[in-house]
Amino acid sequence: MSESQGGSAGESVESPADDADPTDGGSGEDSGAAGETVSSKDTKEVIMEATFRALSKHGYKDLRMRDIGEEMDLTRQVIHYHFDGKYDLMSSFLEHIIDQYEGSVVVDGDADPRTELRARVDQCLFGPEFDEFSHWDRMKVYHELYTQAQNDGEHRDIFNEHYERIRGSIVEVVEEGIEEGVFRDVDAERMGQLVTDVIHAARGRRISLGHEDAPEEARKAIDEFILESLERTE
Repeated sequence: MSESQGGSAGESVESPADDADPTDGGSGEDSGAAGETVSSKDTKEVIMEATFRALSKHGYKDLRMRDIGEEMDLTRQVIHYHFDGKYDLMSSFLEHIIDQYEGSVVVDGDADPRTELRARVDQCLFGPEFDEFSHWDRMKVYHELYTQAQNDGEHRDIFNEHYERIRGSIVEVVEEGIEEGVFRDVDAERMGQLVTDVIHAARGRRISLGHEDAPEEARKAIDEFILESLERTE
């Protein structure tokens, strides 16, 4: 990315006059997004959701800190209190949306490996439900930052770690299935990479090319050519 940690070019960075939190107006309760108070919703969460809205409207390239400020009732000074410019905010935002997805996979503790593997694939392809913005609204923002990562080592590392966690979770399920005799003996590492790459390709095709059937088609292909091939026939 071309942005430095000091903020976007040509945009002044406001700093609080002292170390006091600018969200604290002295009353202990502050105005938040959508009429909420910061006491009922964490300030950084308010900023993250405002960043979602601003990115969805303006895209990364044209995004300014003031655009994010306009998406919430808190002053723009609050953003500069918590983040050292646009780059720092984008790094935190990227980790935020990744944490949302990694923390939203719900699988019954007693689920067999087949069920768990399908649940993880579905989670990646179709996503969880959110109160604001759909799974694909969020994936659009995610993939915009993903394409920028080729020019940014720090963000590329964040995406690499996320990829490895997804792949690793699938590898673990495949290994468990092999140990339990549910799946045939395969290279779990290679299988995990194959499934993860199919998921990424389908999401990219849906977002970049507008092929809305890509996730469903990928799900059918995974069922037919991957999951069925894992089943023991003996």
